[in-house]
Amino acid sequence: MRYLAQTVLILIMMNAHFGYGQFLNTRLYPVYQGDDLGLTYTPQQSSFKIWSPTAEAARIILYGSSLGKDQLGSYPMTKSEQGTWSISFNSDLKGQYYVFQVLIQDHWRAEVPDPYAKAVGTDGRRAIVVDMAETHPRGWSSDRSPVFSKRKSLPSNTGGLPVDAIVYELHVRDATIHPSSSVQHKGKFKGLAEGGVKNENKVGTGLDHLQELGVTHVHLLPSYDFYSVVESRPDSLQYNWGYDPLNYNVPEGSYSTNPDDGVTRIREFKELIQAMHKKGLRVVMDVVYNHTMLTEHSYFNQLVPGYYYRQRTDGSFSNASSCGNETASERPMMRKFMIESLKHWVNEYHVDGFRFDLMGIHDIETMNEISKALHAIKPDILLYGEGWTAGDSPLPEPHRAIKKNAHQLEGIAVFSDDLRDGIKGSVFEHHDKGFASGKPGMEESIKFGVVAACPHPQIRYQQVNYSRAAYAAEPGQVISYCECHDNHVLWDKLSISNAADPESLRKQMHLLSLSIVLTSQGIAFLHAGTEFLRSKKGVENSFNAGDSINAINWYLKTQHADVVAYVKGLIKMRKEHPAFRLNTQQQIADWIRFDEGLAPGLIAYTINGAAAGDAWSSIRVIYNGTGEVRSLELPDGDWKPFVHNNMSMTAGTTADLSRIAPYSASIYYIK
Repeated sequence: MRYLAQTVLILIMMNAHFGYGQFLNTRLYPVYQGDDLGLTYTPQQSSFKIWSPTAEAARIILYGSSLGKDQLGSYPMTKSEQGTWSISFNSDLKGQYYVFQVLIQDHWRAEVPDPYAKAVGTDGRRAIVVDMAETHPRGWSSDRSPVFSKRKSLPSNTGGLPVDAIVYELHVRDATIHPSSSVQHKGKFKGLAEGGVKNENKVGTGLDHLQELGVTHVHLLPSYDFYSVVESRPDSLQYNWGYDPLNYNVPEGSYSTNPDDGVTRIREFKELIQAMHKKGLRVVMDVVYNHTMLTEHSYFNQLVPGYYYRQRTDGSFSNASSCGNETASERPMMRKFMIESLKHWVNEYHVDGFRFDLMGIHDIETMNEISKALHAIKPDILLYGEGWTAGDSPLPEPHRAIKKNAHQLEGIAVFSDDLRDGIKGSVFEHHDKGFASGKPGMEESIKFGVVAACPHPQIRYQQVNYSRAAYAAEPGQVISYCECHDNHVLWDKLSISNAADPESLRKQMHLLSLSIVLTSQGIAFLHAGTEFLRSKKGVENSFNAGDSINAINWYLKTQHADVVAYVKGLIKMRKEHPAFRLNTQQQIADWIRFDEGLAPGLIAYTINGAAAGDAWSSIRVIYNGTGEVRSLELPDGDWKPFVHNNMSMTAGTTADLSRIAPYSASIYYIK
């Protein structure tokens, strides 16, 4: 054993000496089994522990401020078990800032907070000793995640099934920064937490609008501490979506009223989550564990060079993220970090779900371990991600958490780009049209989306735009959507692809698009502002385009009140009728029947509501993706319209239900 230990040490030092190319054999790195990496605080003692197995020495440096040169002391750390270094102070260090430094190859690397830091100061360069109990807002101990389903058959500890979720994707700053929001703390966590706000048009904005709309989950774009917005320059014009992680376990400072104070940003993010829970809304965090900012100079890489990232055969960083690097989720300490980080957000912040950026970079085993750990804490947690990469990866495709492997994922959904581009056209070809904007031959792609990529005997897979086979084992593994923060928003896409059509017709295309999303099986997903035809002025990739492009203009809610009302009606319908939220692929195959032999551009199907326990015993859904009026006779029965030609119908309203208007959706039912 002694000889083996010496050999491992020699090889680890070789890794440090030769860099992290082909010599990096991560199987030789010790795996720390404890759960106390980072800071363990009590008023009597502050204990620190980092993992840096290749280090020759390590030290902690204390500072009196987040950015100044006021060093309070430098203290050597002690080599401990399984590649860790530790130190304890038998005094109360609360409020002090700290960083770590390790010696590798006789060179002291940069000062960094460790990746496990739970609180940081301005710009995230130094961690802070905080008592997390002091970050709780009033009433935090009684905060509970709201139930999001009315299903009678659910266990008492379950708030809903994945397919019961209706997700609304939102950027914290976008939501309130426009003058029309009328909130006090514009662009901040506190601003989005403000309730009872109405603007000069007397309409609810921000948080109240989200409650009014009726969605169940609010997906917040990155709200952890990211790199690109410099918090020490609050008066400069800065904007970013935040897909450039810096400190994974800390809220973003630019969204707080005081980024220098570690307690403030934590408390204000908790206040936002608490406010959303009180409004009946669950919170999903957008997380980016697939890459880091800074690469070689990242906090990960300063402590353990090369370990947390995948490399090509020539030793260079692989780049499936197209952001300069990709993390190695299959390596034990990266997997451990991801799991513990996510558990921290659930336990400490009461987060209700996670969206994984470029989830295809992560390995299936890690994602399933994450799902197991999080569902053990919160059985109804919502997990989903992008089932693709942005470039090639050394991780073999069969091991990737990509769309085609979705059936191997446990309790995790993937986005349906088949439905997205089937509805509005390719996101990569700006002038390409989709079913809802008049492109022929997209019927099977829409039908594939309607059944949430589950096996169905009536789908002609060879005619589906991207997938040639079903990839979901259950509908809860699929996010049904037609737009998100990436690429053009729906209204802008239609304005480009159908520029020759009048705005009134494009509005019908927009309504048809949202109708398809909200009547498809799977998990429904909407992008913020789509319910009032939000535009980003034609900007496709607005990640740093600023408020003039990204801010949500709440005056549009008044201007397009009819669209808002229509979307609210569809959301209410979906929540009240389980036939639109079937829970197994067998139910979908048995209870949904598509009409055969219809004219091109026309889709009609019937759902067996009675079998699904729905108050509507039979449901008829019709989409017309052409510019022509179509005629389609209804089957025998006392059919009543809920929606006819993109218009919500009140009880007793009569209409020619066989007349299907251009670019429209209709929903009929029999009780």
